[in-house]
Amino acid sequence: MKQRSTDMLEGPLFLGMIRYTVPIILSSVLQLLFNAADLIVVGQFCGSISVGAVSATGAITNLIVNLFVGLSVGAGVSVAHAIGSRQDEELHRTIHTAIPVALISGVILTVIGVYFSPALLKMMKTPDNVLELSSVYMRIYFAGITFTVLYNFCASILRAAGDTKGPLIFLTVAGVINVILNLVFVVLFRMNVAGVALATIISQGISAALVLRALMQRTDACRFHFKKMHIYKRDFLKLLRIGLPAGVQGCLFSISNVLIQSSINSFDSDILIAGNGAASNIEGFVYMSLNAFSQTTVNYIGQNTGAQKFRRIRKIYLVSTLSVIVTGLVLGFGAYFAAPYLLKFYISDSPEAIAYGVLRMAYICIPYFLCGLMDVTTGALRGLGSSFVPMVVTVLGVCGLRIVWIATVFQIPEYHTLECLFSSYWISWVVTFLTEFLLFYIALHRKERKAAQNSLTV
Repeated sequence: MKQRSTDMLEGPLFLGMIRYTVPIILSSVLQLLFNAADLIVVGQFCGSISVGAVSATGAITNLIVNLFVGLSVGAGVSVAHAIGSRQDEELHRTIHTAIPVALISGVILTVIGVYFSPALLKMMKTPDNVLELSSVYMRIYFAGITFTVLYNFCASILRAAGDTKGPLIFLTVAGVINVILNLVFVVLFRMNVAGVALATIISQGISAALVLRALMQRTDACRFHFKKMHIYKRDFLKLLRIGLPAGVQGCLFSISNVLIQSSINSFDSDILIAGNGAASNIEGFVYMSLNAFSQTTVNYIGQNTGAQKFRRIRKIYLVSTLSVIVTGLVLGFGAYFAAPYLLKFYISDSPEAIAYGVLRMAYICIPYFLCGLMDVTTGALRGLGSSFVPMVVTVLGVCGLRIVWIATVFQIPEYHTLECLFSSYWISWVVTFLTEFLLFYIALHRKERKAAQNSLTV
């Protein structure tokens, strides 16, 4: 099989990074289309209550899943370091450790999601009129969550090896199947939210099978063999050292979103929940496009860290930040101005819900480039092998600040508004980015100094 790989250690950076990033953006967009298709189909054929039911599961689902999916970041960085330093044996061990970890993580998530979904939704103050439907959707979704985790691990490995086109092709196939199954289960069989959940896990199972097959068919050191699966202690610990803080960061990041979702639920309006959920889904497309640059930064800096090309690392970070600023401004403003029209795809029976969605997008989409800067800098730190530091900064800068905001400013009667609540997003992005920017350059300087000392010793 022909390897679709990008040389991250040599050649022009800007065009190389853009060519690498575009398939990641398209892959991320297709992955979001799974959930978008769910919302659009139930919105058109089942109404805003069903849209609210699916939307109410988003924050809690991300909270649980992010802890384990963060481990795939550790797998990707470990693979990038091994490739950059030309350590084929370490690369083999990392890959054959990562896959069984993904499978075990998926099983654990299934047990948690299936058994605790109703209780978790109640803890989030989910309105009674959507609680039952939300529980059904969430339980079915978690029944097939192993496919999602496995796909993320395998795709992370392929991207670290320079292949971003493969995961894009696999998600395209799965995305088409997902849309078709949504229509069949909801329109033909009248399954409501259960139908869209079932369509999602079937399509995710297909994408997981395809990406795993791609790893098995590689002809280089990244080739995967089922019979050689083994959790190697040293490589597992490295995966945990990098991936666990990333997972905890994503998990705690989601906690702040859970608190915001709970604050939105406290207004006790299913129309508001539907509008907020639809807008959040549209924002996801902007966020994933920006986050793609973070994934590129992780792998480019990861490989160059392994090769100790520190001057190139500085150029990589500059290209990433400039790219994410331009992309964020274009997509953020574009999404906001198109919001009244885009939201109609999700909500067909409530102009008030659409108005709530437009309000949210005004406060979040327009300054979204700030979130992109934060994520790129987080990716740069992880690429250097530092995952604990960005976790702590994110916990304090994003989670901590939002929690304090909700507990103090938002509780003041005159500031107990959606506008005040949504403002906590961009404020937390600014604080976190500035802190991580400083820490990135400190970490890079230490790497350079250590490499210089080692060269003198040799």
